[in-house]
Amino acid sequence: MSESELARVQRAHWQQTYGEHPGMYGEKPSEPAVHAAALFRTAGARDVLELGAGHGRDALHFAREGFAVRATDFSPVGLEQLRDAAGTRGMAGRVTTMVHDVREPLPLADASVDAVFAHMLLCMALSTEEIHALVTDVRRVLRPGGSFVYTVRHTGDTHYRAGTGHGDGIWEQGGFAVHFFSRGLVDALAQGWTLEEIHAFEEGDLPRRLWRVTQTVPG
Repeated sequence: MSESELARVQRAHWQQTYGEHPGMYGEKPSEPAVHAAALFRTAGARDVLELGAGHGRDALHFAREGFAVRATDFSPVGLEQLRDAAGTRGMAGRVTTMVHDVREPLPLADASVDAVFAHMLLCMALSTEEIHALVTDVRRVLRPGGSFVYTVRHTGDTHYRAGTGHGDGIWEQGGFAVHFFSRGLVDALAQGWTLEEIHAFEEGDLPRRLWRVTQTVPG
């Protein structure tokens, strides 16, 4: 399967999944989002760009914490659920949504964002080349001193090399394709940044094994 075909199939799969399971991840924010909100606040950030926001449990947490949030995802269904939830909770004025595929450049001006967050977005069905291009674009839109917190499943995960292999570190199980990160890839993505932390943690019932990576643009 070509990269473009895999991307099309994954987009359709996520659309269907969000449609069939509204609010599938619940209302409680992820632990990485709670950590990131505290870190962003300490750094004096006022606005947060979330990539791959889905139905918005983490975007809503950032809004509750007082940030102006720009939430992107390639699923209009997920973002519609986020807008509805923000409106119900009186936070519509703090959350802006934008349908966007991270394989394309971010439609934002240079140095226009204080902080960027992405929970398991970088380890979706993206090629290594596409991941590098995305991180370069994240740096472009971040202001000097801005922080990027992202999480990824890594090669120590139980599902690494399980299921259908698509090459380039991508393996698919149950319709979900994952790019499992090596430490070398994390280090390569941090070139030109200040790498603040690589924190190992687990999430879910499997459990999924992930890294939470924090890197900043030199001020």
